[in-house]
Amino acid sequence: MTRGAALSLPAMLADLEELVLCESFSADHAAVARSAEAVGALGRRLLGAGPETIVIDGVTHLRWIFGTPRVLLVGHHDTVWPMGSLQKHPWSVSDGIARGPGVLDMKAGLVQMFHALASLPSPDGVCVLINGDEEVGSVTSRELIEESARGCAAALVLEAAADEEGALKTARKGTSRYEVVVRGKAAHAGQEPHKGVNAAVEAAHQVLSVAGLGASMGDIGGTRSVLGSATVTPTLLSAGSARNTVPALARVSVDVRVPTSAAQERVDQLMRGLTARTPGARLEVLGGRQRPPMEPESSAALFALASRLAAELGQEPLRGIAVGGASDGNYTAAVGCPTLDGLGAVGAGAHADTEYVEIAWMVPRARLLARLIEHTTG
Repeated sequence: MTRGAALSLPAMLADLEELVLCESFSADHAAVARSAEAVGALGRRLLGAGPETIVIDGVTHLRWIFGTPRVLLVGHHDTVWPMGSLQKHPWSVSDGIARGPGVLDMKAGLVQMFHALASLPSPDGVCVLINGDEEVGSVTSRELIEESARGCAAALVLEAAADEEGALKTARKGTSRYEVVVRGKAAHAGQEPHKGVNAAVEAAHQVLSVAGLGASMGDIGGTRSVLGSATVTPTLLSAGSARNTVPALARVSVDVRVPTSAAQERVDQLMRGLTARTPGARLEVLGGRQRPPMEPESSAALFALASRLAAELGQEPLRGIAVGGASDGNYTAAVGCPTLDGLGAVGAGAHADTEYVEIAWMVPRARLLARLIEHTTG
């Protein structure tokens, strides 16, 4: 693609097909490495420069730096789809809809980003960071994301839009993950259950305690905002080793979503303050805070700019939505970099069998992104 050339939907769809056909399940590091090669080749062709390939604990990430970065473009090339998913969910384009594993989350966003950059006279002032483990929490790439965001005037995140009408994501809840480990004492369930300490019974107490934490917080620590209240949800539960044995071990997984940093700290205190109800049972609380919240203040100025640029381009008025899910935008915002999310593809069904992209949005969204890059690097 010639630098500064007009955006072309057929060219974007051809590149999207190439990326979707290269499966990139997060848990398969070899597949993620192959995907990184495909994404790197696409970037090299469109941007005229190859990426810096960064492998951390077996996970492959890509970064391009052009001059002194003023704006960070953030994306990921891993997906939640296990290898072989293409057999049940093949790539297709029909009636204005593109389908395939990871097409919405977020390979179409990557294609839009590369084509937007290639449509500009120069990529100077831009850092592009595409990681390979976003879907599993960006465990190996978090420091890389934060390092790249520091000092930038803006981070533009190419995750999918918030809804089928193209709303941007102006705030995101932060996330924490915990596991409550309950240790009891095994005994024969028929002959002498009284000699055991039932970890399953204690786990039941903990499930109820954990489920009540969100409501019990009230507005302590600023738990309510435009993002709503903190949620503390028991999810996975396991206990026991045999049907005729008093369980000696049980585990309860807990998903936490918080609107503010203060709420995240408060939930952490409450989780670590859990106490056993069953005599002889012991608790251990593992895990903790993961992604910090992306609070509305971090996106306000960029959303206003994007709204003005969309109007200048003759596009429909933009809407901004606060969402409960987290992304790498949480990390960029937390280090003080103004962040706007949801600038990628428009569609629905991310992570589900119905995942799709409305292709009519691809060129307009790339055009809006290009204008944002121009204004934030200038």
